[in-house]
Amino acid sequence: MHFEDEISVKEYVNMMTDMIVLCFTLAISLSFWVISIAAGTYYGTLQPVSPWRWLFSVLVPLVITSRALRRKSLDHGGALGALLVGFILTMANMSFFAALLTFFITSTKLTRWKENVKKHIDCEYKEGGQRNWVQVFCNGGVPTELALLYMIEVGPGEMPVDFGKQYSASWMCLSLLGALACSAGDTWASEVAPVVSKSKPRLITTWKEVPVGTNGGVTTVGLIASFLGGAAVGTAYFLTQLLFVTELHLAVPQWPIIVYGAMAGLFGSMLDSFLGANMQYSGYDESTGKVVNYESPTVKRICGKPILDNNGINLFSSILIALFLPGFAWGFWPRN
Repeated sequence: MHFEDEISVKEYVNMMTDMIVLCFTLAISLSFWVISIAAGTYYGTLQPVSPWRWLFSVLVPLVITSRALRRKSLDHGGALGALLVGFILTMANMSFFAALLTFFITSTKLTRWKENVKKHIDCEYKEGGQRNWVQVFCNGGVPTELALLYMIEVGPGEMPVDFGKQYSASWMCLSLLGALACSAGDTWASEVAPVVSKSKPRLITTWKEVPVGTNGGVTTVGLIASFLGGAAVGTAYFLTQLLFVTELHLAVPQWPIIVYGAMAGLFGSMLDSFLGANMQYSGYDESTGKVVNYESPTVKRICGKPILDNNGINLFSSILIALFLPGFAWGFWPRN
């Protein structure tokens, strides 16, 4: 009972830490947004938003989150969080919405795939893969902040990724895409590899074989899945560009978006594994035969320290990818 109480306290502390970080970043973004709207109104530079865009941004996320709530893909807190994230990304840019929708649908489907097998592997498995508000904001908090900053920079609307014409806005677009592709790549790898891979995972820091479910364990199947997950998000973004961006033929080629998404998925998954191997405790519970994230007399340590939980690792990974990967892309991006 003593160990169960300690686990509950640690989970609560981790949840509160994630909440404080996300609320702080979102509060800053919202304050800048309000200031920009007030300044735009005062100086007469505020661009009106189409009522159809408002309607689409409210109704579509509402329908999707309501369906996810009924199917138990989200709990009530997760549904409210997803509604907020969906509204802001859809209002900002339809390509943002398409990337988010692709991540959400594919992740939900893969989480439900071969549930009976995953029950015997994952100690924290939830029926139907139901996600709460903390998980929603740890995956969607960074894209939400970037979407708000994007609207401050150029206003709601679609635009090509072109560093020569819109440097900062293009950087934000790739940061947002990278964060979503990172989350998708990690989810695809963690949901596909444990049930498909025929080889045991290897710890990314030492390359030693570890049990299935170990934080920081990677397989060839998982790396391929993360690459494809990021590519799927990038493809959705690219196709939406083709549909909604006017005069796209005058801009630089946009196909590198797909490659960028794939690389963000792969590198994001590897970064997630590296952080998990060092900052997330993994141990083998001999009483249950599963890998667990807590210490007890029946648990034999595999790797990591109890610094962050899985949500914190996901948040940290998406922040790092969003910060640094666009800089590498800038060096290789096509220019007129």
